[in-house]
Amino acid sequence: MDTTVADPLIGALFDGRYRIRSRIARGGMATVYRAVDERLDRVVAIKVIQPDHAGNAEFLEKFDREAKTIAQLTHPNVVAVFDTGEHNGLPYLVMEHVQGRTLRDLLAEKRRLEPVEAIGFAEPILAAVAAAHQAGLVHRDVKPENVLIGDDGAVKVADFGLARAVEASTEDSEGQLMATVAYVAPELVAHGRADARADVYSAGIVLFEMLTGRVPYSGERSVDVAYQHVEKDMPPPSRHVAGVPRPVDDLVVRATRRDPGARPADAGAFLAELRVARDDSGLNPHLSTQSLSRAVASAAVTPRQYVEYVEYLPEPEPRRRTGLIVATAVIVLGLIAAAGGWWLGAGRYTDTPTLLNLSKQEAVSKAKRLGFEVKWGEPRFSEKVPKDVVLDQSPGPRSKIVQGGAITLVLSRGPERYKVPDVRGNDVKVATDELRKRKLEPKITERRYDDTAPAGTVLSTKPKAGTTVRPGDTVTLTVSKGEAPVKVPDVIGEHVDDARATLQNEGLVVKVETIHSTEVERDYVIKQSPKPGKGVAERTTVTLTVSKGPPQVKVPDVDGKHKDEAADILKKAGFQVRMFDSPLREDTVYAQTPSGGEMADKGSTVTLWVR
Repeated sequence: MDTTVADPLIGALFDGRYRIRSRIARGGMATVYRAVDERLDRVVAIKVIQPDHAGNAEFLEKFDREAKTIAQLTHPNVVAVFDTGEHNGLPYLVMEHVQGRTLRDLLAEKRRLEPVEAIGFAEPILAAVAAAHQAGLVHRDVKPENVLIGDDGAVKVADFGLARAVEASTEDSEGQLMATVAYVAPELVAHGRADARADVYSAGIVLFEMLTGRVPYSGERSVDVAYQHVEKDMPPPSRHVAGVPRPVDDLVVRATRRDPGARPADAGAFLAELRVARDDSGLNPHLSTQSLSRAVASAAVTPRQYVEYVEYLPEPEPRRRTGLIVATAVIVLGLIAAAGGWWLGAGRYTDTPTLLNLSKQEAVSKAKRLGFEVKWGEPRFSEKVPKDVVLDQSPGPRSKIVQGGAITLVLSRGPERYKVPDVRGNDVKVATDELRKRKLEPKITERRYDDTAPAGTVLSTKPKAGTTVRPGDTVTLTVSKGEAPVKVPDVIGEHVDDARATLQNEGLVVKVETIHSTEVERDYVIKQSPKPGKGVAERTTVTLTVSKGPPQVKVPDVDGKHKDEAADILKKAGFQVRMFDSPLREDTVYAQTPSGGEMADKGSTVTLWVR
């Protein structure tokens, strides 16, 4: 069934001159019709705003303002706007009507293009968008469906009717994302705001698709696709297909950076860099132009898409003089268009100077000396670049920039370091949150009883508070388990049997270790661990160190030795000496107790008899 039959606007006459002939396409915001301008006898395309939007005063004001701006936009690669008006309360635009197809149709038939062909299409696309950027417009929906290819090979970008002035680029009144999710810039998804660099991103994805035959992201829901632009870095085309020249591969990645500041400044800068990449890749610019004709001619014939382009009706053949005038005019206009295209493309651009690794003062001085404005980005930490030295710049060194344009510089904050905060006494959750705020990784390695700290409070950290650490370093925590259920009794100096009974009565486990001692009597406790009074859990093991008396040593045999020599030998062996002298006043030992060779406690007394 022909859906145009039921359309009440078919056959209608707009403004006494535009006769609606058929419906071309219908979208959520507008319907596009094929019409005839009966005054100039030519075919045009008319975009009529849907009734849902016709009653929105804010939308109509914005639509009217943009229509006037677009009407002033004259460029051979931009679908022109001829007129605006209102029919029965419905605003409309009168635009070119070019007979041909869309880039989407071509990609559907050929799947992907050779690099020289892809560049051949990308250049006029970028030239058209660059003209819009010069006029203060952001397209916001650059995609293959909005790229029209005439039967003569001419390439035109359509649907600037949804663009907005750069100064007013905010979300529409309903908060609706106006871009197509496969090509949408991440800042438009995340913040609803876009400038010329959003069009650079979308054009970069169109170039990616022409080279690879696919878009970078897919998903079951539109929102899933949209947020992949926000969360993922674009892969280079060479990851999917072979034969993409390295300069072109790198430029696609740069044009689709998630950070707008890392992309070319606008479509004109992108176009200039694309031509440099084309030349660096050894691709002949004339072959790029010829490839357009070959690509269109080689595609299978399909029903044509009549979306916002122009088809002039045949005119009577002019006389020779008229033909000469027309030919001259075409040549002049061609030269003007070429000069304008050069200015919109490479003419107004120069190379960005290198300001990296300069001090703040040096960078500002150099930029101003070369005629550039300096803007400042958020400083960042760096392990290699010293503090207050330029860490990054946008555009990057040797990238294309508008002459006299602004360069955004980012200063280094130096190495990222933090001091371990003092979280002792804090609740463990408060402490771990505080550590994470400092980009540190808390880890609880021990929990122990503490009679002075409530359960769940931090007792200590390792490293200690005030220690300088790197982000991501681990800080271990010892956390209190609160007051212990058992306090260890003091059993030092008690007999081992009495001490064991006391500890076991408290529900503790006893372990006995023995050592020799010359100071503590055998079988009495010398020391204990844990110490007396410490809080512990039930069934905790308490180790008792118990004396097993002095060590046993062999008594030296000093019989027959001089009393002084004998006393000295015994003392060196660890014995005390008691001596009984004879009335004869002789100095020789004739008896000893214990006898020589017997075992005795070290430190005990050896008695000598002298005669």
